[in-house]
Amino acid sequence: MRSQDSRGSGRRGGRGRRGDRPHRSDTRAPQQPPAKKSLWQKLVAFFTPAHKPLTTKTARPQYQSATVPNGSGNTSNRGASKPEAVEVTSPKLYVGNLSYDATESDLSELFNGVGQVTNTEIVSHKGTEKSKGFGFVTMTTTDEAKRAVLELHDKDFMGRKMVVTGSKSSGERETDYRG
Repeated sequence: MRSQDSRGSGRRGGRGRRGDRPHRSDTRAPQQPPAKKSLWQKLVAFFTPAHKPLTTKTARPQYQSATVPNGSGNTSNRGASKPEAVEVTSPKLYVGNLSYDATESDLSELFNGVGQVTNTEIVSHKGTEKSKGFGFVTMTTTDEAKRAVLELHDKDFMGRKMVVTGSKSSGERETDYRG
């Protein structure tokens, strides 16, 4: 009987050395040990049900809105959605989707092209004094306000399409949820 060293590879079947013919298991890609999971991946795996695949980023619809209480026992939808069109019943207009660089004088000049402006106001953050991207314009008459909505709604102003609608009166506003 020959020793394993004298036969070559020491395999059964006498196939000879390894380089002659590839063995069936040699044609597959080598299996790598599973990558070591990070602490975050372990935590996510712990709280994820076993039947769901582990994903790092959850797919979320672009316009998903959250339902939140509004203080009166009812709930209201808040989130990314188109602003509701408010009928113009007063000379005060809401102007949204403004550039953060827009000033009250810029708004006044723009709306003066449609009619006479009484007052302009851009709402800003209390702490930083930066614009919140919306404001109010008061025209002299309701007819001028209606004309301003027709001419300026969806018009490009400083790189953004403005939203111009009637302003809600204080009675129409929903109460804020203050906890």
